[in-house]
Amino acid sequence: MLFKPKSETNGIIAPSPNLEKITLNNDNNLTHKSINGDSTSDNFNQTLVKNEIQNHQLHLSIKDKLHLFFYNHFPDVDPPQFLKDQFAKETRNIYVNIPLPNNMKDPKTGFPLKNYPRNKIRTTRYTPVTFLPKNLILQFSNIANIYFLLMIILGAFEVFGVENPVLNSVPLIVIVCLTAIKDAIEDYRRASSDVDLNNSRIHLLTGLPNPNVIISNISLWRKFKKLNTRILRFFLKAVKYFFVRKNLNKNNNQNYWSDRASIQSTIVPTQTQLQTPRNSLSIIARTRTSISVFPNSKKITDPLPNTIINPNVQPNGLSKFKNKNWKDILVGDIIRVRQNEEVPADIVLLTSSNEEGTCFIETKNLDGETNLKQRNSLKAGSGIKYSNDCERIQCWIECEAPNTHLYQFKGLLHYNDNTDSSQLSNLDPLQMNSSEPITNSNVLLRGCTLRNTKWALGIVVYTGSETKIVLNSGVTPLKKSRISKELNLSVFINFMLLFVMCFVSGIVNGIFYADDTTSRIFYEFEAWGSTSAINGILGFFVAVNLYQTLVPISLYISIEIIKTVQAIFIYSDVKMYYDKLDYPCVPKSWNISDDLGQIEYIFSDKTGTLTQNVMEFKKCSINTKSYGLCYTEAKMGMQKRLNVDVLEEKSKMKNIIHNDHLKMLQLIEESKQDNGLFKSTDIVDDELTFISSQYVSDVLNTNQYDPQKIANDWFMTCMALCHSVVTEDDPDSNRKLLKAESPDEAALVGCARDVGIEFTSRFRDSIQIKKYGDAKSYKILSVIPFSSSRKKMSIILEIPADELPSFMNKGADNVIYERLKEDSDEEIVQRTAIHLEEFAKEGLRTLCFGYKEISESEFSAWFKRSEEAAASISDDREENIERVSSEIENDLNLIGCTAIEDRLQDGVPDSIQLLAEAGIKLWVLTGDKIETAINIGFSCNLLESDMKLLVIKPELNDNSPDKGLNATISSYLSENFHMQGTQEELELAKLDHFPPKGRHAVVVDGSALTTIFNLHTGSEDLQRNFLLLCKQCKSVLCCRVSPSQKAEVVKLVKNSLEVMTLAIGDGANDVAMIQAANVGIGIAGEEGRQAVMSSDYGLGQFRFLTRLVLVHGRWSYKRLAEMIPCFFYKNVVFTFTLFWFCVFNNFDGSYLYEFTFLMFFNLAFTSLPVIFLGVLDQDVSDTISLLVPQLYRTGILRLEWSQFKFIYYMCDGLYQSILSFFFPYLLYYQGILVSDNGLNIHHRFWMGVMVANIAVISCNIYVLMRQYRWDWLSVLIDILSCLFIFFWTGVWSAGTISGPFYKVAPQIFGSPAFWCVFFIGVIANLLPRFVYDTLNKLYHPRDIDIIRERVQKGAFSQYPKHGYDPTCSEDVDKYLENANIPKDREHISLTLDTPVSGHSDHSDHSDHSNHSYHSHHLHLSPTSPTSPNSDGTNRKRSEMERVKGVSPLNRLRLKMIETGEYTPSSSRNSLERIQSTHEVPGLSQAESLVNIHSKRHSMLTMN
Repeated sequence: MLFKPKSETNGIIAPSPNLEKITLNNDNNLTHKSINGDSTSDNFNQTLVKNEIQNHQLHLSIKDKLHLFFYNHFPDVDPPQFLKDQFAKETRNIYVNIPLPNNMKDPKTGFPLKNYPRNKIRTTRYTPVTFLPKNLILQFSNIANIYFLLMIILGAFEVFGVENPVLNSVPLIVIVCLTAIKDAIEDYRRASSDVDLNNSRIHLLTGLPNPNVIISNISLWRKFKKLNTRILRFFLKAVKYFFVRKNLNKNNNQNYWSDRASIQSTIVPTQTQLQTPRNSLSIIARTRTSISVFPNSKKITDPLPNTIINPNVQPNGLSKFKNKNWKDILVGDIIRVRQNEEVPADIVLLTSSNEEGTCFIETKNLDGETNLKQRNSLKAGSGIKYSNDCERIQCWIECEAPNTHLYQFKGLLHYNDNTDSSQLSNLDPLQMNSSEPITNSNVLLRGCTLRNTKWALGIVVYTGSETKIVLNSGVTPLKKSRISKELNLSVFINFMLLFVMCFVSGIVNGIFYADDTTSRIFYEFEAWGSTSAINGILGFFVAVNLYQTLVPISLYISIEIIKTVQAIFIYSDVKMYYDKLDYPCVPKSWNISDDLGQIEYIFSDKTGTLTQNVMEFKKCSINTKSYGLCYTEAKMGMQKRLNVDVLEEKSKMKNIIHNDHLKMLQLIEESKQDNGLFKSTDIVDDELTFISSQYVSDVLNTNQYDPQKIANDWFMTCMALCHSVVTEDDPDSNRKLLKAESPDEAALVGCARDVGIEFTSRFRDSIQIKKYGDAKSYKILSVIPFSSSRKKMSIILEIPADELPSFMNKGADNVIYERLKEDSDEEIVQRTAIHLEEFAKEGLRTLCFGYKEISESEFSAWFKRSEEAAASISDDREENIERVSSEIENDLNLIGCTAIEDRLQDGVPDSIQLLAEAGIKLWVLTGDKIETAINIGFSCNLLESDMKLLVIKPELNDNSPDKGLNATISSYLSENFHMQGTQEELELAKLDHFPPKGRHAVVVDGSALTTIFNLHTGSEDLQRNFLLLCKQCKSVLCCRVSPSQKAEVVKLVKNSLEVMTLAIGDGANDVAMIQAANVGIGIAGEEGRQAVMSSDYGLGQFRFLTRLVLVHGRWSYKRLAEMIPCFFYKNVVFTFTLFWFCVFNNFDGSYLYEFTFLMFFNLAFTSLPVIFLGVLDQDVSDTISLLVPQLYRTGILRLEWSQFKFIYYMCDGLYQSILSFFFPYLLYYQGILVSDNGLNIHHRFWMGVMVANIAVISCNIYVLMRQYRWDWLSVLIDILSCLFIFFWTGVWSAGTISGPFYKVAPQIFGSPAFWCVFFIGVIANLLPRFVYDTLNKLYHPRDIDIIRERVQKGAFSQYPKHGYDPTCSEDVDKYLENANIPKDREHISLTLDTPVSGHSDHSDHSDHSNHSYHSHHLHLSPTSPTSPNSDGTNRKRSEMERVKGVSPLNRLRLKMIETGEYTPSSSRNSLERIQSTHEVPGLSQAESLVNIHSKRHSMLTMN
């Protein structure tokens, strides 16, 4: 049989071939088609699949046939691709409390033919069963390891002259064991995280038979795996118990866990130690919730009509919800998710605790968005509440096959209408008389979190590896560093060299044995071979064994040691320790640390990675008046580009805000004492974000008819009423907790509460607020909710006359301006537009508020049309609802706008600036909407006011989106960069590693990426043009991106440009991107660590990335790039001395050195200096690495390691091998040395001692010369290594056990000739390299040479020598306090001909110096410092000169400048605003907003 059902992968189930089935077409309509028709169903039998396989076998390669064989015989093997494609077409049938149809059962066993995967996930590479074979296969896929194994096999035969074959095999055994242990530790940490997640608790309905699965049918293979897992766990527990007892006995009952933590702090901690338990993991909390929500599990709900409850079924009371593990969930189970819990599998929502059957979820782990989304339960699931109700459920679900589409779901729920009593007893699935479509709004996906809903009940449709989030995550890859890959070529070159040497040896040796005219036949033993040809072949393999150190196995051991120590250093760096979460930087993949030093592209998530997702209300504009004070990161960045002293400006603004804050609180307190307006206002000082004493003064105006006072009152009341926020009691305070669909809404409502208008509660038909202490209730007539397409929300209230307008609306600025009434106050429209523009420049998120009065008759007529549209079942239902909503959302009065700051994580702008100066390009890939990404782009200084924004998004109703996108991108390339998008341009782009020089940014919509990467529409030309355009732009923002699209973008850049990529994120939606990049970084969030589990490095905050990359990454890269060629160099020196010796003995395989010298050369004589070079070397300190990030560019340009450098060091080694051998040789050539007692010193071992001493000492000193930092430990190790060869020669030759080597040391070391040739040989070896390096540093210095010289001269003496981090505010503040730098001192400006970043200068916020480098020549010149605070009067005057004679809007700006209402200091000038190819939300430009308003009403007038 070619196919068998799988136990843990997709399988196929079988109906009768002629069975008529109900299936879904593309429109979710019911169709009846035969199994042999065009539509396919999940009920494919084995015969059909067998035919499918047989049809494909004609085209299958040998690899595919082997894959198919292993798939059929081993449960853990994934199906071949053609079977995956077939499975993707099949629909899935899930039966709940009704028997499984006979055609879906095995006729012999009665078991289901379809076996679904368990809900247990595994991110590890190995299992206890597969670890040994898979790890060995992986290690011996390395050609060097195969070579070493061959050498061991050859050494086992006496003919090849290995004295101790067992000792010869030790190095390979050591490296294989060390690598296996390292891999096991890495995988164990992942397994620990998997266990924690799989053992998370959930309420699972038990006692109800699930016909879709058979739990007892466990395969022998799975039983065997479980047995091995238990044995491993028992072994680990025994080890832990042993160490516990030992620790207790040794330390007199000291705390074991603290000792365990201290032990692990020197290695790498397990993931379970570092994780903080999530709220959803608390069993106690779950039990309490369960009791409070379900006080009586024996209750039964009266069934509602037309639902899936069969009233004729009497529950037996055996079904109960119990706390189970996630891994226990199976397809077809019913689970109950409680508030703040993560959904463990993909489920169809039946019902929830809300009367309407709705629930709210947070999809941060899926798409990065933190705003709450509403999901609706199926109407057929109404009335289900208790476990007994679930016993009466009878239905079946037909849904699509598992796929990666997060925003699509097609399915049908089939059931019997319980109002038809004659049909209730009919349980034939194909004869059920009712159905209800299942869409994406009825599904809760694994990874989302239930919010603001006590509980939700659902049926599981996808589990484990078939859930959408796991399908989007991909398989944990095995990553290998770039140097390790390129090392294979170096090894191959050495193999070729080794082959040539051995070939020459074999030929010469064969010719030697072919000559019978020499004295060899009288004085030597008989040859091993019977002919000269055989002797030549034997001589070849003898030479392979003799010269095997040319491909050193000790190199791989040394690299493993170095990378392990580097991982320890990274973990132990306290500057990357996040004390809030008690989380250090955790290396999970130890073998790619050098890749961190070569990163050219960083792909970052936004929410939770760059931002804290904490929204704070900062500013607002009400009735033309701007309120609020703040100093944002975007404003700081703009001022920094103007050479403004941002530190001083920040300090000044901090004092201004502090003083205004105190004044605001004082006014409120005085009002309370006077029993005034704020008498009942409860302000929490720490939570107050809106700072404006002027607002409080205007509100406290005693003139009740003051227009500004009335407008302020209306505005804040609108904020307190127009929203979807709900409240919960806060157990820690008397204030209500605000639970919102969007954090923006919570910030708006919270601000209104802070100024005296508090939203208290919401009911289905009313909303309550406290207005300055007075309770008020308003009846809700209608709510038009916010959506991503509408970008606005409206609420209609029944309000007494003259109190408030009855219609309130809020939304995006361009949307509201488009709907303003024709006779709107132009001054309000224009001034608010200018304020919106300024708010957007400061990186704030803006919203506009409008209102209008509507009469009762007008509302009644509109409400009737709205109800009719909502009740429609036509295909254009959504369009009708939008059309009717737009009818009333018109002719608005603009009252003002708000500005909210999305708080960035600490140090994000500074980190991004440092990375940019290092030559690293940062792309932001987010699931958020475009306007949110643009705001963050300004806050992070990725977007600037003088940029041109290129927008890539498909046009609506475009039948050929790929052609339209290709045309758009091509036009961008030709118009802005004069490029055609050819393959030749892509080849040139691969060679260009400089940052873009233009002032362009690109914003890409997720729908465009769908077209670009679509298998059918995404052409190679389209992807190439897209890549070339993005490469030319300084900033790239990809919005509304799915997890799989993030991975596609990373792969496109990595594979097409052949560059090193890094991806960083914090959610499950970032896992695919993290795994696709060369290096994946996971941010340890406060609510989940899915990204950390699949990452290569775990960090606590984004700002730690700069230190990880610019310090540890650069160090690791430079160390390995120097250590590897040094290792090859020293082995060439040693090996070629043997080769030169064999020239004089006809290559008979005899050793120049005593055998222990061969063993100890790489083991003891020269191993430690090169290892310590790779561990401890530092060209500059960590402080300088961060202050001069341009030094990182050598890694991007790959200047430190190349095959040319490898060959260069090989040639140097070849030269030194000649001198090391022939200097002693020439000493013996003219005569015979004698010792002080007259004995001859002419044995080959005696000469070998001379050669070995010269070679070893030269190699060790050479390695020390290549080391930048000569710390005491490195120098000591080098000295000890040099002395060890003398020590070993003396010790080993002191006894007769050394055989012919006896008494070598006193005879050789006692000869003056030895010391003469020794010193001359060492000096001759090292002198050429010393002279070359010295001349280079004097006449052709590199950047690092100049910086090191500047460090020696004290250019950076004002900074701490070690541990200074410019992204850490504490370090910067401490530096400013201690430096005491005079203001008039000269600043050191480091400038270059070609700057690394797009600017010609960069202001460093720590010393106010401008740094800009390129990769070749560095020039230093003193410059006069820019005045930190230019005269404000001059700025206003220059601004006034610019706006003279321009548009009315600019004349209004001039007027506002004169009155002090508008300050243009936040940018170069107020007329310099970002340009965009499209109208994009988030780019609030005053001219465009006013034009939108004017254009609409011009069209209305024309109509």
